[in-house]
Amino acid sequence: MGKKIPMWQCLITILFTIIVLMYVLGILGMIFGDSFYCGYGEVHIALLVSCIFASVIAVANGYKWAYLEAGIIASINRSMQAMLILMTVGSLIGSWIAAGVVPAMISYGLLILKPSIFLAASCLLCGIVSLATGSSWTTAGTIGIALIGVGTGLGISVPMTAGAIVSGAYFGDKMSPLSDTTNLAPAMAGSTLFDHIRHMIWTVTPSLVIALIIYTILGLRASSDADLSIVSDMREALTVNFNINPAMLIPPIVVIIIVALKLPALPGLIGGIVLGCVIGSIFQGVSLADWPSLLHYGYEIGQFTDIFNAAAEQAGVGPVDLLGMSADEFNAVASEFGFSNHVIGEYNVGSLINGRGGMDSMMWTINLIICAMCFGGVLDSSGMLGTLAGAMLKFAKNTGMLVTVTILSCIAMNIIAGDQYLAIVLPGRMFKEAFEDRKLAPKNLSRCLEDSGTITSNLVPWNTCGATMSTFLGCSQWGAMGYGPYAFLCWINPLVSIFYGFTGISMEKMTDEEYAHILEQREKVRLEALASLEA
Repeated sequence: MGKKIPMWQCLITILFTIIVLMYVLGILGMIFGDSFYCGYGEVHIALLVSCIFASVIAVANGYKWAYLEAGIIASINRSMQAMLILMTVGSLIGSWIAAGVVPAMISYGLLILKPSIFLAASCLLCGIVSLATGSSWTTAGTIGIALIGVGTGLGISVPMTAGAIVSGAYFGDKMSPLSDTTNLAPAMAGSTLFDHIRHMIWTVTPSLVIALIIYTILGLRASSDADLSIVSDMREALTVNFNINPAMLIPPIVVIIIVALKLPALPGLIGGIVLGCVIGSIFQGVSLADWPSLLHYGYEIGQFTDIFNAAAEQAGVGPVDLLGMSADEFNAVASEFGFSNHVIGEYNVGSLINGRGGMDSMMWTINLIICAMCFGGVLDSSGMLGTLAGAMLKFAKNTGMLVTVTILSCIAMNIIAGDQYLAIVLPGRMFKEAFEDRKLAPKNLSRCLEDSGTITSNLVPWNTCGATMSTFLGCSQWGAMGYGPYAFLCWINPLVSIFYGFTGISMEKMTDEEYAHILEQREKVRLEALASLEA
């Protein structure tokens, strides 16, 4: 153990990290010109460089490398389950596309969902599924990718659809008793699970209502511009390449039931993979020899590319890899050369299905998580995160400011440490006594932790949640910065919580007996610590 790192050194570390991230994201280039431009978006290296810088600061203050390395390993271990789920969901997506499960969900969704209600309905649907499963990741990786396909067919942009999916998925995640963060937050604050869930209704209900109103308005605006003639061509492209029937819906229903029965997530997802393989072999004719490649590298179908190239040659563009184009590039080509709705429909289907899924597709995200955990591990083990959070307590002059500081600390931890668990655990530890000293019931703190630590984690591109949502929903081109502006619930919920802090609405106090019990517990802990030192 070394000495406490001074605040100015902690701030220099954070400033260095911000500058490096701005460089690799191209922000410095936009501000200062091409000589500062990088813009490749490889935040992995930025986080590793920041980790090295933070390690140098820590070693200079007396921390041994072996101790910092142990902190890094502990941080990575906290995310190991998340990385296992990522790899499993990658294989799940590959098997479900090959089995026709995802194409079937897209096809049926195109029939029943209309542009005017699509965004609001997507938010609600993902909220229900996430509430039943307790997992925003499972929701985005299954129902979410199908809704992206439906939204594309209805003429709604991918970032906008992804924002609605993320809002719904995280609403259900934070309100589900099956969610790990919903159990972690009350554990850190000293509240009970169901007191915590009931107390969150105060903040999440108005947040969801406001978000749904905005999604409805956006949907009504999108419906006036939507070209629904492409929908039939998309459905035709799906039926030509896949055997679409209701049996395709069995795997997602089974996965939802398995997780709702409180079985662990990994076995449930593996069960979904097995079901996908069985249905794919029966209905799509996938051979047993093809499954290892599909599960590892994802689903590939050459017919879509052949159709694109034939249409491109006929239009005089020459053979091109239209699948490699961005949506904007393809739309420009389609407009210039008059591609038919049939070709555009094929493109939309191909861009959603071709090359998607597989364990290998998740490696970029897993690498990002490991890099973020290395950086977060050094900051945590060296005490820099605790120093930063402690400094913020000085601004908590009243209940409203205490709530505000807690929420801002959780958001800052999501940005700095890149991990929603640290964003709940560290502020929970730091502000527990401050809430108790104001005689605020523990459920107030646990609600603040979820209203910020959980709900904003997906808005940070290098956070485990932001990277995962971007990968699952096909937003790698834009990342969390693309869908973030449309994830309205994630922006509104912290603001509602801060509003309640200043107005006192739902900020319940402890009884005198509860406060006396808290003081007794503190004294007990103090005496035990003294006894330990004497021994």
